[in-house]
Amino acid sequence: MPSRADEPIDQTFDTLYEVIRSERFLECRGLGKDQPFFISAFHPALQTRLDSLVPSLATRLSNHGVSVLVLDLYDLTVELLKTRGIWDRLIEKESEIPKDRFFSTMTNATAPDDQLVPLIAAKLADADCSVLLITGVGLVYPYLRSHNVLENLQKVTKQTPTLLFFPGDYSYVDGKGSYLKLFGTLPDDRYYRAFNIADFRP
Repeated sequence: MPSRADEPIDQTFDTLYEVIRSERFLECRGLGKDQPFFISAFHPALQTRLDSLVPSLATRLSNHGVSVLVLDLYDLTVELLKTRGIWDRLIEKESEIPKDRFFSTMTNATAPDDQLVPLIAAKLADADCSVLLITGVGLVYPYLRSHNVLENLQKVTKQTPTLLFFPGDYSYVDGKGSYLKLFGTLPDDRYYRAFNIADFRP
């Protein structure tokens, strides 16, 4: 799989900066009629470093005149739970709630189609951004799955280039298509509509 997993992550982010600020990326050239969805796969052990590099990348791009909205799926989850008034109760009773009931509650409260994506759509409208960066994938598993989030985002992102940072592998298998593998071990699902950002040339 073409990725930048073997190069220093700081170098990867320098490359991402050059790619994202390019006219070809911002104008979604060379994508045909496909959604401008991109995935940047990284080694899960680098999550802490990535958490500091993403805001820095957004700042660099902003200083270059590219408006960026950074959304963390975990932060969005907390916002949804607080809006429904169940955040404090879940924190207080988490150890007592049966796992299947807890999972069901989290799944329903963050459902991409009628909960998460409408919230993202509202934030996109307020931000009027040129690029959307999504993080926090590993923190919301298993009640939120990357492929479900991306599938439902198609309804609201329109022509906004969207880059999802994925802690694991995004690989292509001949004859089978592209697959997301969370943490490099957990198969998420087949997802062929996103481009591997490592393959994109500005």
